[in-house]
Amino acid sequence: MKPNFIQKVANWGNYPVVEKEMKSEDSFAKIKDFVLNHKEVIARGNGRCYGDASLGDAIFSTKKLNKFISFDRLNGIIECESGVLLSEILEICVPQGYFLYVTPGTKFVSVGGAIASDIHGKNHHSEGCFSEYVLEFSLMKEDGEIIKCSREENQEKFWATIGGMGLTGIILNAKFKLKNIESAYIRQESIKAENLDEIFKLFDESESWTYTVAWIDCLQKGDKIGRSILMRGEHAFSHELRGEPAKKPLRLKKKFSPNVPFFFPGFVLNSLTVLLFNYFYYKKQAQKEVKNIIDYETFFYPLDAIKNWNKIYGTDGFIQYQMVIPKLNGKEGMKKILETIAHSGNGSFLAVLKLFGDENPEAYNSFPQRGYTLALDFKVNSKLPKLIAKLDDIVEEFGGRIYLTKDSMSRSSLTNYLKNVQNSKFVSLQHKRILNNQ
Repeated sequence: MKPNFIQKVANWGNYPVVEKEMKSEDSFAKIKDFVLNHKEVIARGNGRCYGDASLGDAIFSTKKLNKFISFDRLNGIIECESGVLLSEILEICVPQGYFLYVTPGTKFVSVGGAIASDIHGKNHHSEGCFSEYVLEFSLMKEDGEIIKCSREENQEKFWATIGGMGLTGIILNAKFKLKNIESAYIRQESIKAENLDEIFKLFDESESWTYTVAWIDCLQKGDKIGRSILMRGEHAFSHELRGEPAKKPLRLKKKFSPNVPFFFPGFVLNSLTVLLFNYFYYKKQAQKEVKNIIDYETFFYPLDAIKNWNKIYGTDGFIQYQMVIPKLNGKEGMKKILETIAHSGNGSFLAVLKLFGDENPEAYNSFPQRGYTLALDFKVNSKLPKLIAKLDDIVEEFGGRIYLTKDSMSRSSLTNYLKNVQNSKFVSLQHKRILNNQ
């Protein structure tokens, strides 16, 4: 009989699924014992990354490190343990007139995961990565010692840990800054683009907007390649609101969240259903341009409204492939990527295009570089590795890189693989896979 702490573990893509030891503790002394008593350890937050980054032979789950330490409401500075989720922070800070400076497309990621992945959002071109607003964090090293890391103290560990995918140690708690807001709503403009030329022009014209993102139909060919809808937004001021939102500008009504209760059969998602989804998504906006005010959850986290949406991809799971192409070659590179996907027939159910601004040279393990990033969801099947290899070749040709937080299939040469991260006992399956392929 296997011990209770041996269990099947997978991240959000349900690929790969592994059977490993996983344990969670809220006592620093017990966490130290866990680290010292294992040859290899990797920390795992809420498991919302897509690949094999937070999987390892011995996994420490930070879910019990879920306490808030302090909230400086005057200066907008929050301190909490690393297992606290961004959703829990938003529940506290939004009614007080604050929001996260940087958030990814789901609010169900942990603070520790946000630092280890150095998450980015729809505003990288204007406000950078999560690390720009991290003031300090506590890190448990491989000998069990706990050190405080900041821009002034233990600087090398601070910058190696940011975007370091958990390979420097276990993040225990963190302190970071929040941004002021007047309401829980976003002033949004949605603009349809007929092709790649038009969407790139719209991104250039929208650089003064704080938030920009585009849904893109990755199955189009010819003069329709890159057909898309750009969404750009700003935090709405309270005087812009009408009706019920104007009465309580920092409060949102609770919504019903449908649940996907079981894994869909494998045949449900296929080239035809992906084609139909893309067609109707584009056609649902009848006008060229639509202006409205929506709540922040609808703008930032549309998929979070459906619980367990990952089960739609079936028991084989899915991967998210995310790359960045430098801006100089962005249009040419993206065109080649989209052509390759369209001709493969292995369409992405969801494809998201964003613009990155300048990279922070101090955060040398971070993914973003100035250019265009495309994130694509692919159902796992026998043909997928061949497609990923082709996409890898294109990304390499145009000087791009792959996002480690999403990676589970790509080559090591594309990962901008981690600098100043010693080969210690903090080891993930991703780390092993990449090193073995070098």
